This record gives sequence, C-alpha cells and structure tokens, in this order.
Amino acid sequence: MNGDFEAARLTVRLGAIAANYRHFQRLAAPAAVAGVVKADGYGMGAAMVAPRLAAEGCDTFFVARAEEGIALRPLIPKARIFVMDGVLPDAAPPLIAHRLTPVLNSLAQIAIWAAAARGAGRGLDAAIHVDTGMNRLGLGEAELSELAASWRKQLAGLELVLIMSHLAAADEPKVKRNHEQLGRFRTALAMLPPAPASLASSGGILLGRDYLFDLVRPGIGLYGGHPQPGAGDNPMQTACVLTARILQLRRIDKGDCVGYAATFRAKRPMMLATVALGYADGVRRALSNKGMAAFAGSRVPIVGRVSMDLLMVDVSAIPSSQIKVGDAVEFIGDTVSLDEMAETAGTNTYEILTGLSKRVPRHYGDGA
Repeated sequence: MNGDFEAARLTVRLGAIAANYRHFQRLAAPAAVAGVVKADGYGMGAAMVAPRLAAEGCDTFFVARAEEGIALRPLIPKARIFVMDGVLPDAAPPLIAHRLTPVLNSLAQIAIWAAAARGAGRGLDAAIHVDTGMNRLGLGEAELSELAASWRKQLAGLELVLIMSHLAAADEPKVKRNHEQLGRFRTALAMLPPAPASLASSGGILLGRDYLFDLVRPGIGLYGGHPQPGAGDNPMQTACVLTARILQLRRIDKGDCVGYAATFRAKRPMMLATVALGYADGVRRALSNKGMAAFAGSRVPIVGRVSMDLLMVDVSAIPSSQIKVGDAVEFIGDTVSLDEMAETAGTNTYEILTGLSKRVPRHYGDGA
C-alpha cells in the first residue's frame, strides 16, 4: 500500500447533479429552481455542490442551519441563501452579517426579525413558512389568522420575499393529503400580502403544474434519488458512486459460517471477498445477509453481518482470474442504485446519503 491508498471512496458526479438541476428546470419552467444544499449537500459536500449549481444559473439556495449558510456565503457571494430554521434571538446578528434570509416559522420569529430590522435601521428580507399539515415548523392556523389580521404592523420593516410550505407526502402522488395541502396553501396565500410562493420540493415538482407556483426546491432529486419511489423509472441521473476495496479473498467450505453471530452458513463451497466498509462508514447493518454490491457490473450479495469496518460479499460467480485483493466493489452506483440500497435497508435515500461517514473520502468529477 502507498500513501494514496483509500479503503473506500465516494465519487460525486457534479455533472450529474447539474444535469438533474437542468431536468427540474425543464419540468418547472417558468418557475425558478432553487438548490437545497442542507446537511452538507445531502452528504455530497455543499462546498462543491453549491458553486456547481451556481454555475448552472442557480441563484437561490436553502440550508437548514445558520452555520451552513455562513459557511456557504463566501462560495456563492451573490446568491440568496434561505435558512429554514428561521431565527432565534441570538441568531439575528450573524444572519444579518452574512446576508442570510430566515424562513420565519412563528409569530415569535417574525417579531424577533422585525426587531432586528429596527435595530439595524433598515429593511430586512424575510420568508414566511405556513404549516399546511406537517405539524412540524411553520405558522399554524391560529397564528396565520393573527398575522393576516395585522400583517402591516407585524411585518413592518420586513421585505416579504417568499411564502412557503412543505408537502408531507409529495413522494406519493396518489395520496389525497397533497391536494388538501395545496388547498390550504392557496388559502394562506390569499390571507397574506402578495409575495412569491413555493410549495414543491423534488416529489412535489412531479405532482403537476398546480404545485409549482413561483419557486421549486429540489433536494433529493438533485443527488440522484427517485423523487417518487415506486412511480416508475427514476428520471434522475446517478450522482454518486460508493466503492470500497477488497482486503482479502478466501474460499470457504459448505457448512462454514460467516461474520458475527454466524448468521450466514454456506450451503456450498464459496469464494468470499472481505471489503473495507462497514457501519462506521454509513453502510446500514440492516443490509446484513440481504444487501447487494457489484463487481465490474456483476451483482454480488452481502453475506454475514455488516460489522463496524468490514463486510463480506459472495464473489463465487466471478472468475478467479478477474478479481484480486485491492479491487473495488461498488455499493451505490450504476449497478446497485441508491434507491435499491435504501429499500433493502428499510429506510429512505435521504438517510443513506446523509449517513455516509466522513471517514469515506469524497472525490469530485464533472462528468455525468
């Protein structure tokens, strides 16, 4: 091994992320398309993803935390960055200093930001989040009614640049809740002063033109996840490839057990590859004995339990002359999709991507 050896790596295809962004532009036009880069660009590296999207013409970004926006500001100096957490009393000064726009989620947050505007002696941009059925963040019905009755007073000093809400089931196109939330959002817009509106994230964009309004906010779709799993083929390009190196090849006999707790027993002689990847890298333990990997385009099953740093795959079908120690095995990519891994692990693509450990180095290419 030399100093360049990496046990595992995540290759991020910035060109594919850009292509996915352009796909959403075509679907949503004439609505503008923002880039959601929270959670370090869904684990892909916001510092690389955001400038690439900016090069595609993206001028609006969403993050969750103020510190995420502060880190991005030098990289996308001209873009608007919305902070979905909103504002707490001690967060107003850094938001102002770094030109971040809070998404205000309550009357209390509106009051904090309006007071900050008075203290700054100038108007401040703001977005308002209306809760239309998630019961997570946003103004509920009572607060919305109160704001509607006195918005001139409560929003004094603020420039309302966006009114938004969030769909609870946009990835399920046949769910009645989507239409109900759309109706509630339209009602809310009629109660508030005119402003650009945003409802749809990745899945919502695919629900149809009624959901697009002025701005859409794709997230998981940018990074290659299916916006509506189960609704046909994934229209997004594969944006990341997770690979790991083979540390050992070993032949086992019929009846031999594999891994912790001997949860796998060989029914025939087999060739196993022990791979430098485990749950410390973000590969879910739930993939034990049922997940799939790929070697040179051929699918190979995970056998035994996924452990902290290692897992084993059955490579018996690969000719011995074509495989060796040090070769790479794919776990997410063109053969085993992100959506397949998530479904097999009993979770969603969001958790898979954001759970990939920083121990796995990120590499970037502009190809699709």
